[in-house]
Amino acid sequence: MSLFKKIFSSEKKETLDKGLEKSNTSFFSKLSKAVAGKSKVDDDVLDNLEEVLVTSDVGVKTTIKVIERIEDRVARDKYLGTDELNKILREEIAGLLSETNSGEATDFEIPSDKKPYILMVVGVNGVGKTTTIGKLAYQFNKKGLKVVLGAADTFRAAAIDQLQVWADRVDVPIVKQEMGSDPASVAFDTLQSGVQQGADVIIIDTAGRLHNKVNLMNELTKVKRVMQKVVQDAPHDVLLVLDGSTGQNAFEQAKQFTAATEVTSLAVTKLDGTAKGGVVIGISDQFKIPVKYIGVGEGIEDLQVFNKYEFVDSFFK
Repeated sequence: MSLFKKIFSSEKKETLDKGLEKSNTSFFSKLSKAVAGKSKVDDDVLDNLEEVLVTSDVGVKTTIKVIERIEDRVARDKYLGTDELNKILREEIAGLLSETNSGEATDFEIPSDKKPYILMVVGVNGVGKTTTIGKLAYQFNKKGLKVVLGAADTFRAAAIDQLQVWADRVDVPIVKQEMGSDPASVAFDTLQSGVQQGADVIIIDTAGRLHNKVNLMNELTKVKRVMQKVVQDAPHDVLLVLDGSTGQNAFEQAKQFTAATEVTSLAVTKLDGTAKGGVVIGISDQFKIPVKYIGVGEGIEDLQVFNKYEFVDSFFK
């Protein structure tokens, strides 16, 4: 049975379909031109498909993998009609995503053996980092989990203020200091406060500067080290937030941050306003880091737990 013959949660799936509508429309417009006048998947079609995938921000390396997989199927099946190409693409890309996103969560969950569960969030300014933290806090809070936020991006007053707005909006406590304070000190205080309050989840915001990778690396390492004085195995997850609308620039950000610190999961935001949804496929494949969340709208409910089958079904709808 096809992986795609599943019953998806209708409301969530409708939001995802709508969020990926621009990516879907753009992709199929290009794909239609790529196979125009062709009934069989041949070398010309594969060359055109390669261009479609690259220009859809899937990335060159991942595109080559997908093309090779389809070439293998063409060789094995001897004849593949262009009418089957959509189905084959869905299957091969879902397979590719499965290699990185195996055993993914279906809801906003945290491990039951980690209390408090400490999530450190990294990413450059402007990618939707603070908004993602606020929406995560909302989802965890909605599940009855006690959440504490830490404003450790102390280099911009706006970052502290914005996190405070989200804390007020979703009714969760926040630990903050003055702008210019030591980020590690804020993280330390947040963990101490969270432990004392019996928090289930502690989310630490961090500065998003990339102009000096060495400084960024030193800062994030120090924040981790200081947190471990309070909770020995902190942080339990380092979530990198990427702006999907920047396409190939998101690849560069992922490259910089994975070099600066150990990133364990990804959130890709702003997919609703762009035709660059293919970036999710490429980044997941190239960096071998699971995509945990995707942003498909501005509403507080529009941060979704990433499901590879739902994503591929919406992208290739």
